[in-house]
Amino acid sequence: MTKKTKRKKRPIDYILTVILILAIGVFLFAAYNLIHIYLEYKKGTDEYNAIEKMAVTEREPDQPDEQNEEEEFQPPIQVDFEALRAINEDVIGWIYVEGLDISYPVVRGIDNEYYLHRTYEKTYNFAGTIFIDYENEDDFNDCNTLVYGHNMKNGSMFGTLRQFSEGDAYEKSHYFWMLTPEKNYKYEIFSAYVTAVNSDTYTLFKGPSGEFQEWLTKMKSNSAIDTGDVSLDAGDKVMTLSTCTGDSSTRYVVQGKRLN
Repeated sequence: MTKKTKRKKRPIDYILTVILILAIGVFLFAAYNLIHIYLEYKKGTDEYNAIEKMAVTEREPDQPDEQNEEEEFQPPIQVDFEALRAINEDVIGWIYVEGLDISYPVVRGIDNEYYLHRTYEKTYNFAGTIFIDYENEDDFNDCNTLVYGHNMKNGSMFGTLRQFSEGDAYEKSHYFWMLTPEKNYKYEIFSAYVTAVNSDTYTLFKGPSGEFQEWLTKMKSNSAIDTGDVSLDAGDKVMTLSTCTGDSSTRYVVQGKRLN
């Protein structure tokens, strides 16, 4: 009976073992990151779902014999701003985009960084909060009010905004709303397109002027979709919804003019 001799490990065996350990390490790290991202997304979505459930109710449509010319400017939802202010006093409005699942509180911070990765309840989360440019007035009466929101991969925040160009959102509705404690504003979409982060899309104006009229004409011509013959003049109030594209040098924007 002969003894079995142990096979002596060759250098290649050690190399393969190291490669296997590294591969397992990479897999575990990737899995950890995926789980972390999922939990972040879920945490943000759960918070906003709870806020919407608390503060938003669907508006009962008027009966045919009760309808009047103001019905056109009655939004599909009603918002309890007192309840929202009890959580965050920076709230200035609620955005509701018809044709998309976009319905969120809107805040104005001391700069454009604070709410970038803080939720409405001011906890850290990549989703952040929908917010207007800190240089805009909070009454939405500027010539061009800039509204920022993240393009989340799960479709939350402004994650579905690009469906105005790549889906059927515009066919479903040409309008979006900004509800405020004082008044509810309806906007008609006149342009949707990709633009550079430093383009003149983000220009703020002190008031109506020939320069603003020229800007309106240019913004309309930028549109990647046909929005028809929407009249624009220097007295209009524009809202620009802006989100990232996955390319750090560009943004996707949807612009609407206020109707009331």
